Amino acid sequence: MQGYLLSISELSKSFSGIKVLDDVQLNVRSGSVHALMGENGAGKSTMMKCLFGIYRQDAGRFYLEGDQFNFVDPKHALEHGVSMVHQELNQVTQRTISDNIWLGRYPKKGFIVDEKTMYRNSKSLFEKLGIHLDPNLKLGALSVSQRQMVEIAKAVSYDAKIIVLDEPTSSLTENEVTMLFNIIRVLKEQGVGVIYISHKMDEIFEVSDEVTVLRDGRYIGTDSIDNLSMDKIVSMMVGRDLDHRFPPKTNKPGDVHMEIRNVTTKYPPIVRDVNFKLRRGEILGIAGLVGAGRTELLESLFGARTLEQGEILIDGEKIDNKTPQKSINNHFALLTEERRSTGIYPVADIVFNSTIANVRSYKNKLGLLKDQAMMDDTDMQIGNMRIKTPSRHEQIRDLSGGNQQKVIIGRWLLTNPDVLLLDEPTRGIDVGAKFEIYQLIIKLAESGKSVVVVSSEMPELIGITNRIIVMSNLRMAGIVETDKTDQTEIFNLAMKYLSNTKEAEV
Repeated sequence: MQGYLLSISELSKSFSGIKVLDDVQLNVRSGSVHALMGENGAGKSTMMKCLFGIYRQDAGRFYLEGDQFNFVDPKHALEHGVSMVHQELNQVTQRTISDNIWLGRYPKKGFIVDEKTMYRNSKSLFEKLGIHLDPNLKLGALSVSQRQMVEIAKAVSYDAKIIVLDEPTSSLTENEVTMLFNIIRVLKEQGVGVIYISHKMDEIFEVSDEVTVLRDGRYIGTDSIDNLSMDKIVSMMVGRDLDHRFPPKTNKPGDVHMEIRNVTTKYPPIVRDVNFKLRRGEILGIAGLVGAGRTELLESLFGARTLEQGEILIDGEKIDNKTPQKSINNHFALLTEERRSTGIYPVADIVFNSTIANVRSYKNKLGLLKDQAMMDDTDMQIGNMRIKTPSRHEQIRDLSGGNQQKVIIGRWLLTNPDVLLLDEPTRGIDVGAKFEIYQLIIKLAESGKSVVVVSSEMPELIGITNRIIVMSNLRMAGIVETDKTDQTEIFNLAMKYLSNTKEAEV
């Protein structure tokens, strides 16, 4: 297609007879950022995987700089200037940064890898992008955010004409997001076309030039960012107006259900001397900067992190949550922050992923699993959670991120927990699915469950919680009533115990 750097037209793709893309299109201009938006399951990732040669489309055409093409695999795409940075990183953590960047295309002296040239090329690439890392460092020693920046640098190293960024800021701090946006602006000046996939509306309006919206595998429309508002984009994504971002908080907290006394973890990073009470039917938020100890606190309550001292009491009686299994027996549930690495069993089907936490309840007298009961409970959760899947036997890795998250939440609900510990429950989930998760959390609290929610999105915490604990430098800085606080007070508490400035976000 003339006039565009990349054109995708009449693209269709089906899995197991279910059409996940139906006649969609995308046109990206040179030197522009084109946001691709839609709810989880709308077809964004499938569209990009077809572009990148991971999937073969059933119908449709691709044009790069006016020439029609079909990439047979990702290597073929990379060699022709199309790079993709995936949300879930797939790197060789035991090798150096340089090894990861130049893997499969090492500079050589004869049959020997030219380490000096590889280091020099990596250093030059980082200087160009404003990344301050030693290329000889092992990748496993880096933070998730630093590894993300390495992956972006790797994409740039291919002299890419098109770079796809899939939720690139999900693990980045505020300063790192600013650096990423600077890199994107440099790429624009060089004529690179960037396809930007994100659910964060503020990012879309800051960095993108045009927006294309998909819904249920169909093309809805494309427009300049200057002609769009947040409400307009949301309406295009979900097919309806979302008058309220958060549902009304109809839960009524009751008597004290859980009490935490002097909890201190044994191994670094050490959370120190945390005390709070959680009421039955309450939604309690945990706020703080990255590294403040929010995840560590949840893991210590669930037995995934060893306590040095402290007590957990339920209805006034001390309980033993020394291991995750004991915590499950005590009717606790933990939704982990990193869905891919600690949440799902990627090559297993939805039945397995839905029932694994409650597998003991499906054994008969002979110790054999009751398959029909497992499938019935899975079907119930698919319906209750509105999970989009061709069947209960679909591998969970083939679902969208939002639908994977719903499966995990459904898994824990099958254990009938009294205390739910939810770590970033809406990370990587679109606005429509977020609203459904919020409704579910409030409904659980209404039924008498006690819910603790960690979130890096301050509006989310203020929108759904009754009270908020603020963590600062691995210590509890305070607890506030949600209806009587604001973001400024929470941020000031989050800075309370910091002895130096952290490059982090609330």
